[in-house]
Amino acid sequence: MISRTMQSSVNAKPFIHGPEADAVAAVLVEGQYGHSRETEAFEQELAQYLGVPQVVAVTSGTDALHIALLAAGIRAGDEVIVPSMTFCASVQAILMCGAVPRFAEIDPDTLCVTERTVMEALTPATRAVMPVLYGGRAVDLSGIHDTLAASGIAIVEDAAQAFGSWCGPQRVGARPQATTCFSFGPIKQLTCGQGGAIVPRTEQEGDAARNLRLLGIVQPQSERVRTTTYRVESTGLRAPLSGINAAIGRVQLRHFAATEHRRRSLWRAYQAALLNLGDATLVDVGIDSALPFNCVVRVPRRDAVFQLMHAEGVAVGVHYPPNHLQPAFARWHRDLPTTEQAAREILSLPFHPAMTSTDVVHVVTVLGQALSASRAGERPSRACYEWRSATTDSSTSTSSSAASGRP
Repeated sequence: MISRTMQSSVNAKPFIHGPEADAVAAVLVEGQYGHSRETEAFEQELAQYLGVPQVVAVTSGTDALHIALLAAGIRAGDEVIVPSMTFCASVQAILMCGAVPRFAEIDPDTLCVTERTVMEALTPATRAVMPVLYGGRAVDLSGIHDTLAASGIAIVEDAAQAFGSWCGPQRVGARPQATTCFSFGPIKQLTCGQGGAIVPRTEQEGDAARNLRLLGIVQPQSERVRTTTYRVESTGLRAPLSGINAAIGRVQLRHFAATEHRRRSLWRAYQAALLNLGDATLVDVGIDSALPFNCVVRVPRRDAVFQLMHAEGVAVGVHYPPNHLQPAFARWHRDLPTTEQAAREILSLPFHPAMTSTDVVHVVTVLGQALSASRAGERPSRACYEWRSATTDSSTSTSSSAASGRP
């Protein structure tokens, strides 16, 4: 029987270094659970890491997109270009502004938009472009920045999966031509438990984002506690990053170099292991500059392979079903053949820093067996029986240190 490795039985999970628990406990003792000095310290440390003047921390990556679009002036009826190949949160953030999505085609190799596909999607109603940095890969639109700017079109990057990646000599988030939004959700490269951040293009955009995240109130928390009043100048949301979540993020950032090393090493281990698996094509994240969020392959007979691998205890996933085919977004449907073909083939392999090279070999072995079984038209139960019989002497296991999730 195949020994199922614990680390491949989940597709993704948080990676905790250890000191996060003490950091949270300190905030609990202090009693400042909302936007606090801890939040502002996290913002400053993020800005220093990215090499930017300011960062605005918020409750989630979705809130970051929503607020960034509003701060960029997006309003009801405006059109925002966005790939269909993204989590539905990207589209929902557009709709929450009263704007509408204009779905763009992707590059089949990277699953990201390109300058060409963005320009093909432009209409007179376009007011923003939202490139999605799929898997952690930077999207370089520098060749059309001037064209977009001349038409008053903002760039709001959905970099939910790209914290720690680079675009040329600058980190993602450091380019002044785009407003960048990060997610610090449970399984992201850096987690706060839940959280997000905006890197504004200008000081004015940053002020607008800060007002929007806390009900339109102008004064920060540190000033409000020393006065008898405050001023509300605009409508706003309630989306501050809790000091509890910020405390987790600060610890994660201090240990981020270890996370970077583990994620890049894991992706390269998959790259090497997949070389001789002819039916599986690895989606290119540009590993020399990207900090990968996941590891995605394109395979034939994807649905059958998915079922066969799950039957073996390997938690593959699909990121993502295309949004232009979702019932909620049907009115903005466009013909996107490249996106639809990719959506039929993509398969996300288990990917998180607690995994080892042994886990990678196990996953790729099961993938190869699933591809062979799917060619033969076998059902999961029959395939699993045959694989177990054939691999009794070559089972793999995960070390206790890897299972702990600690470095």
